[in-house]
Amino acid sequence: QVQLVESGGGLVQTGGSLNVSCAVSGRFFRLNVMGWYRQAPGEEREVVALAAIGVAPRYSESVKGRFTISRDNPRNTVHLQMNSLRPEDTAVYYCVVEMLKSPLVPSSRHWGQGTQVTVSS
Repeated sequence: QVQLVESGGGLVQTGGSLNVSCAVSGRFFRLNVMGWYRQAPGEEREVVALAAIGVAPRYSESVKGRFTISRDNPRNTVHLQMNSLRPEDTAVYYCVVEMLKSPLVPSSRHWGQGTQVTVSS
């Protein structure tokens, strides 16, 4: 069974930094994409950063230059370093992966349980 276990997050003041991580376990062939979405109260879930194999990471315009995504492929882990945090970054952050369980089947998307990030003004 595939599991995505997130860690990190918490409460920080404006301008501060946080790091969230997501470790993926289970049986699979490859993680094509690893990344992060977030959802603020009353808002739709939105992409934050995605790291695909063989291409440069992509970021939403709102976090570009402040957030950095990195993959630790041997450990099947993805990190999101968040700097210069703003109150509008407050949200539940969800880890997401596009997983290839076998070269013979299409990839599937899997989500973590979410971790709260709160930035106080």
